[in-house]
Amino acid sequence: MKTAAIICEYNPFHNGHKYQIQQTREKYGATHIVCVMSGCFTQRGDVALADKYMRAKAALLGGADLVIELPVAFALSSAEQFARGACHIINSLGCVDLLSFGSECGDAALLKEAAGAVHYAMDTEEFASFLRGGLSYPAALKKTVELFYTEDVVKTLTEPNNTLGIEYIRALDMLGSSIEPVTIQRSGARHDSDDTSEQIISASRLRKMLEDGKDVSAYTDFTEYDNFAHIENLEIAILAKLRCMSVSDFAKLPNSTNGMENRIYKATRSAVGLPQLLLMIKSKNFTLARIRRLVLCAFLGITKNDLKNPPAYVRILGMNTKGKEILSAADCPLPMDTSLAALAKSGDTAAKQAQLEARAGNMYALALDKKQPCGTEYTAKPVILT
Repeated sequence: MKTAAIICEYNPFHNGHKYQIQQTREKYGATHIVCVMSGCFTQRGDVALADKYMRAKAALLGGADLVIELPVAFALSSAEQFARGACHIINSLGCVDLLSFGSECGDAALLKEAAGAVHYAMDTEEFASFLRGGLSYPAALKKTVELFYTEDVVKTLTEPNNTLGIEYIRALDMLGSSIEPVTIQRSGARHDSDDTSEQIISASRLRKMLEDGKDVSAYTDFTEYDNFAHIENLEIAILAKLRCMSVSDFAKLPNSTNGMENRIYKATRSAVGLPQLLLMIKSKNFTLARIRRLVLCAFLGITKNDLKNPPAYVRILGMNTKGKEILSAADCPLPMDTSLAALAKSGDTAAKQAQLEARAGNMYALALDKKQPCGTEYTAKPVILT
């Protein structure tokens, strides 16, 4: 038994994801695959297009064996916190041998070197100076690494999947984990590309095709979706919530720094639409994705305190027979269950994280085109395939 973990969103699951699972088995000898997946909201600061259980089913049919949820506070966080939350769950299972991730460079050794470069750069005065000068975090980091490292290392910081891979490696190092990071080189269209000439297209392009009702069978085996979510369906609710918040409320948001709370508060007083709000908040040292995450954290009531503790439980969204074998082999100090209600009873931190998950689910239910009532986080059944 050789178990590999994959950190994912599968928003939605497509041929590229299937290829990664296949290559993880063929290239690295994985016999079992566990996926840690974002639930209702994604790291780009948006709602997931399809329900988490539908996406878990797609993953299982596409080659995964066990799907576990990444708690919403980590799913809606920076790449660093996203990686830390997911790697904490993976490491806690106690039976995972590999962490497999896609990358543009396809070179794990180079990414390990880049992870060391990032760790070094973040502690330098040059990095702090670039941030004070108004550069965004990614720009400041890249410029600092350029001062001390070779071009091939610097280049890894310019691609989104490389960047996530670097954060996974850093997170495993911080945990002192024995899990080996391995990478599969991305194939097909680039991240966020509109290209449809290949069998592997970007998730953003696939989302657009699904929303438009187009035939996507060439790009994914899973086409069972019947209800999509859109952030636009929450626009008035988001604006209403933010208009009720104070400057001190915004100061409690994760990664809300450098007076950002004042900028957000000012924007909420005059913006009459979500796109307008985002543009009014945006500045040269805050990326749009970061702003979108901050807005959704404000909407859901997620604060920096919610990231002080790592994930307190393992919530199972779906499994097949091999997934049950992974659970049997696990030596996990965290409670594991398919029931959010049961997990909420396992401790104070777990109760708080479960409460946030339930709230996120209730809001997500309003983002769906076919809206749902409250409480589905407690009534939904896991996907069990035999």
